[in-house]
Amino acid sequence: MNKKDVLTLDDAKVIATAAEAEAMRNNWPVAIAIVDDGAHLVHLLRLDETQFGSVEVAIQKARAAIAFRRPTKVWEEHVAAGSIRYLGLPGTLPIEGGLPIVVEGQFIGAVGVSGVRSYQDAQIAQAGLDVLFKNA
Repeated sequence: MNKKDVLTLDDAKVIATAAEAEAMRNNWPVAIAIVDDGAHLVHLLRLDETQFGSVEVAIQKARAAIAFRRPTKVWEEHVAAGSIRYLGLPGTLPIEGGLPIVVEGQFIGAVGVSGVRSYQDAQIAQAGLDVLFKNA
């Protein structure tokens, strides 16, 4: 039987704390959502002054990243290049800021961030992942 890595609440808190630090360093009000490999919400953080619409967008970015096992930026690039057929894929959100969490080749979850420009959302999400893997 193969051992399967799982995303724990402690892992999610490490990601969220590092992502929050990046957002705070830049004074960016965002929502940070972390989901497991089944796209179930594990942890949600909404910083002060974050627009409430960003909460659901962050969750959907995370869910899209794990559902398709790729950063949501991929879909944004496809749509920007004119491939609008990707807008019809259920669960796709073509806005940068959702990143899958991959450990030793296994997709164990995803992080989604929303509240500022999409490339800034992705910067915050990556900061969370960078700390998780640094601690691994």
